[in-house]
Amino acid sequence: MTSLVPGVLRDEPQFARLFIGQSLSVLGDRVSFVAVPFAVLSVGGSATDVGLVAAAGLVPMLLFTLVGGVWADRFRRHRIMLVSDVVRCAVQGLIAVLLLTGVAEVSHLVLLMIVFGTADAFFMPAATGLVPLVVGPDRLREANALRGFVLSSGLVIGPALAGGLVAVAGPGGALALDALTFAVSAAFLARLRPRETAPEAEAVEDMAGGTFLADLRAGWVQVRSRTWVWSGMGAMSVYHVVVLPSVFVLGPVLAEREWGGAASWSVVVAAFGIGSVVGDVCAYRLKVARPMALAAAALAVASCQAVIIGSGGPLALIAVLEAVTGVAVSLFFVLWETALQTHIPQAALSRVSSYDYLLSAGLMPLGLVLAGPVSESLGVRPTLYAMTFLAVPTALALLCVPAVRRLPAHASGAGSGTGGVRTAAAAGPP
Repeated sequence: MTSLVPGVLRDEPQFARLFIGQSLSVLGDRVSFVAVPFAVLSVGGSATDVGLVAAAGLVPMLLFTLVGGVWADRFRRHRIMLVSDVVRCAVQGLIAVLLLTGVAEVSHLVLLMIVFGTADAFFMPAATGLVPLVVGPDRLREANALRGFVLSSGLVIGPALAGGLVAVAGPGGALALDALTFAVSAAFLARLRPRETAPEAEAVEDMAGGTFLADLRAGWVQVRSRTWVWSGMGAMSVYHVVVLPSVFVLGPVLAEREWGGAASWSVVVAAFGIGSVVGDVCAYRLKVARPMALAAAALAVASCQAVIIGSGGPLALIAVLEAVTGVAVSLFFVLWETALQTHIPQAALSRVSSYDYLLSAGLMPLGLVLAGPVSESLGVRPTLYAMTFLAVPTALALLCVPAVRRLPAHASGAGSGTGGVRTAAAAGPP
C-alpha cells in the first residue's frame, strides 16, 4: 500500500503535513474559481464588473507582495501563511453570508476581494520559500509536481463540485465551502515544524538591522543578475496580463452568452484540469537536463488558450484543446518554481518570488480591468485572437534566450546551491 504513496510524502513528514492542508484548501479555491464570476453575475454585474472583482483580488499584489517577500525572508514563513489563511477564511465566509442573505452588491465583493488579495500577497512568497524548508533539495521537483498535481486535480473536482453547489445553494454556498477549507489549512499550518538551516538563520540575523529598502534591493540584485530570471518574469507578465483575462473574464462571459452558463464553463475548466494533472505527472517523472528550455516551449503552448476559447468550435473540441494547454501550464510552473528554488539562495527566495508575483500576478489586474471594455468595443472573439497574437511570440522569444535554454537542472559550484546551501546575505545573484 505504501508503494502507492509518493516517496517524497513518505520520506518528508513535514512536507506531507503541508501537502495535506494545502490540498484541502486548493479544492475550495477551485470551487471559488468557478463561483466568483457567477456570484458577480448573480447580483446583476456585467462583464466589466466580473473583471473588476477579479482585479480587486489581485491589485494588492502590486502594493503588498514585495512587503510579503521581505517579511517571509525575515520571519517564519509558515506563520505568515497561517495568518493569511485565517484572514481569507473570514473574507470568504462573509461573502458567502452576504450572497446567501441576498444583500450582496458588486461593491461589497470588490472591497472584500481587496482584503482577500492582501492576504494572498503575503501568502504566496512565503509558500514558495517554505517548500525547501520542508523537503530535501533532491526532492524539490517531486514536491512541486505534487503541489501542482493538487492544483490540477482541484480543477477537475472543483468545477464539478462548484457546478452542483451553484445550482443547489448558489454561489454563496460554494464560497462557504471555500471558507471551511481555509480553516482546515490553517489547522495544518499551525502544526507544521519546518527545518531551520544555519545559512537561513545567519541571513535573517544579518537582515534584522537592515532597512526594508535595503532588503528589497538585495532581492532585486538576485533577479537582475540572472538573465533567465528576469526574462522569464517578463514572459510570465505577458501571459498573466494578456492570456489569463481570457480565462477569468471573457471565458465565463462567452459561456454565459453562448454555451449555456456555468455548467458548460465547468466542463472547459475541468478539461483544463485533467490536462494539468497529466502535465504534473510528467513533471514528477521526467528528469530534464535543461528545464527552462522545456518550460519556455510549454509557455508558448499555454499562451494559445485565448484563441481556443474564442475559436467558436464545438464545446467538446474546445475542452480537448484546453486540456492540451493544461499539460503545458503545469509543466511550465513546476519547472519554473523548481528552478527558482534550486538556483536562488534560500534566504532570498521569498523576496525573489515576490518580484515574480509582482511582475506576473500583480500586473494581471491591468488585463482583467481592460478585458471587459476592450471586448465590448471590439467584440469578444477579436479580443481573444489579439491576446494570442501578442502572447505566443513573447513565449517563443523567451525560448531564444541562451541563458534560458542552457540553465541546468541542478545547481553547480559552492556558490549556487539551494535549499539553504548558500546565504542570500544581502546581495548578489539565477
